[in-house]
Amino acid sequence: MGRHSAPLGVTSIDGELDENVLLELLDAFHGYEAALMSNDLEALDLYFAPGPSTLRGDPSALLVGHDRISAFRGLRGGVPPRTITEVHLRVVAGSSPLAVLVVSVSVPAKGGSGLQTQLWTRTADAEERAADTAGAIAAGPAWVISAAHVHGATPAVDGRVWRVAGAPLVPAAASGPLDGATVAVKDLFAVAGFAIGGGVPQYLAEAPLETVDADAVAALRRAGATVVGIAQTDEFAYSIAGRNVHSGTTPNPAVPGAIGGGSSSGPASAVALGQATIGLGTDTGGSIRVPASYQGLWGIRTTHGAVSAEGLLPLAPSFDTVGWLTRTPEMLRAAAAATLPSGAGAALDARFVVSHDLVASCAPEVQEAFDELTDELVFGLVEDVDLGDLDEVFAAFRTVQGAEAWRVHGEWITAHPGVLGPDIAERFELGSRITPDAEAAARQVLAAARDRFDEVLAGRVLLLPSASSAAPQLTASADEIATVRAATLRMTSVAGAGGFPAVSAPLLRVPAPGGTAPVGLCLVGPRGSDLALIDLATTVAAQITA
Repeated sequence: MGRHSAPLGVTSIDGELDENVLLELLDAFHGYEAALMSNDLEALDLYFAPGPSTLRGDPSALLVGHDRISAFRGLRGGVPPRTITEVHLRVVAGSSPLAVLVVSVSVPAKGGSGLQTQLWTRTADAEERAADTAGAIAAGPAWVISAAHVHGATPAVDGRVWRVAGAPLVPAAASGPLDGATVAVKDLFAVAGFAIGGGVPQYLAEAPLETVDADAVAALRRAGATVVGIAQTDEFAYSIAGRNVHSGTTPNPAVPGAIGGGSSSGPASAVALGQATIGLGTDTGGSIRVPASYQGLWGIRTTHGAVSAEGLLPLAPSFDTVGWLTRTPEMLRAAAAATLPSGAGAALDARFVVSHDLVASCAPEVQEAFDELTDELVFGLVEDVDLGDLDEVFAAFRTVQGAEAWRVHGEWITAHPGVLGPDIAERFELGSRITPDAEAAARQVLAAARDRFDEVLAGRVLLLPSASSAAPQLTASADEIATVRAATLRMTSVAGAGGFPAVSAPLLRVPAPGGTAPVGLCLVGPRGSDLALIDLATTVAAQITA
């Protein structure tokens, strides 16, 4: 069959194929499409070639290997109904193994159009697998997909990332050092003309429209930045996973098939995807540092109280801080300089310390990468320090955070039973049972820890990984996520207890399924050293990457 002899159901074909073989290919193509529509995971697995070299890509990620593709498909939950309107075939290899490029156009039932490109191969191995599947694939010579790229109908707004977006949503208020910068605002900050949703649709439905910007939003707009949208957050920001039962799991373009981290989840993904240059977020127990670590971004948790919290929906005011996520250290510094009070930025003693007890909660591969990096630093001896009972500090942090979170949101949650996801609801329920005596005792532990940290660190910079592991896979169980969360919060709570600024720089790489994944190097400095800490992290990054 040549270029002009396309059979029924094929828009065009270029190349020669035996008619029976061609019909087998079309049967496989339409069988795969039917399996997609019915979300038949077993059949879909069979249609994709086995082995570690099979490819599947879409605008958000490239998955390498049959097993990774299968795991992704199991979490996707099916494909919306669509109709195939065009099928174009191009014979790539006309002898064993036969290979045909199939490009098809689809029209989703909800509108728009999509494009699918698949490389189908016909092999003896595929034939044997077909014979063993009792008709899951048509009997006889079988075809499987060895590579595929999917481009679905483009949504106006990705609801996993954005609650609302515009072009821009809110323009800059003046010209300044952030001219041209675009901001994704975490759904905790007031943006004039919009309500604060806190990652909870029912809360958003009852919230009034804000009349003025939060101070942190206004500062960026005065410096020339435009707001391109209000980005998703974990429910009431009480998570570091980036999973929200209402809006879904935010994508992680740095580690396909992994969670993105939260609770500044939407701003982090928006920046990592290139849809914003600055993510305006908050960090209570790691909510900027963790998504920065998981997605290979720069981020800072500022000195507690250094940036105004006016217009911010709180979680735990004793620890809540404002900060930013960016792709470069220069943009991070620009956002910080535009927002921190004039004259802020104490000098910094560029001496480093580590706490191996603090790092002990990390995954082995993270500990190894961290030890190798700190051994390379030439800014002076890296001393190992004893920060005291870190488990006690972590427990006290969780107690005070839980008590404050319940005081802030408990009344609303009580009036709206069943609204929150199970993990978030459980955290608030635990907070509701914290007694005043338990909270007071925890505050005493934190006050003592703050004094001890100041004495031990003595103005020096504490180095540690920003998270206890690379981003967990989407297939990770709730227990696995909880274990990673506890190990990470044990580390991140040090900055929270001390009120210290902490910069996460994307300087570590660790093994991960299909390759490697980023982990942040965290620099924790004295209170008030925010700008100098960004500068120091920038210098360290330049040295490491030179």
